[in-house]
Amino acid sequence: MVDQYSGDLEMEMSTSATNDLMRQVDASLADSGLLKNRYFQLLQSGGMSLENFLRSQQQFYFAVNYFSRPMAALIMRIPNGDQRLGILDNIVEEHGNFRSDTFHEATFRQFLQSIGGSGERPDADSMGPAVHAFNATIMSACLSEDVRTGIACLGIIEYAFADISSLIGGAVALQNWLGENELVHYKLHEEIDKQHAADFFGLIQTDWQTDRGRAPINQGLRLGAYAFDCLYRNLTDC
Repeated sequence: MVDQYSGDLEMEMSTSATNDLMRQVDASLADSGLLKNRYFQLLQSGGMSLENFLRSQQQFYFAVNYFSRPMAALIMRIPNGDQRLGILDNIVEEHGNFRSDTFHEATFRQFLQSIGGSGERPDADSMGPAVHAFNATIMSACLSEDVRTGIACLGIIEYAFADISSLIGGAVALQNWLGENELVHYKLHEEIDKQHAADFFGLIQTDWQTDRGRAPINQGLRLGAYAFDCLYRNLTDC
């Protein structure tokens, strides 16, 4: 009976910590203004041309292609093998579950081709400073900041990208640039990125209950939301 009670109490504490953490995630996103920035306003209102959208997405390719690398940097800093599994699964999924034709960068190039791009892998020299700054920021967070800061940073980006994928997919379909069945990359992320975010947040929910852990987690949440918002704001003027 005591063991059962202890287990139930632990579950209640875990649920409470998760709910409290997710309230802070949502608050950090709201404070950043990410989902209301000019990029998405123009896209939803019809104020962005297909040509401008294509140019911005050609730049966003470099973020898609890079994102698994900060995750790999985090893995080497997490000592517990069990805790690495969720991120490792995410990395494998980013790499198409070992099928090169379903790598996320490959499906994104297919998306670019479907809206008028070449479909070829872009030359690295064509990467602009906006996406370069974003990539450098999240890599620095994962390599040199408190590991909880890096986890929170990537977690909130994954969490936000599920909603962003839905927003972009809906706007593209509304503009009749593509049919919904052609939005393979964005449909995938709309479906899986909340789970990816949960894998990150599950690693830090216990630390979130402590004063020492809460501060670096808050820093990571704010940094990830800020960096993602800056990226899209700068992509508006590609």
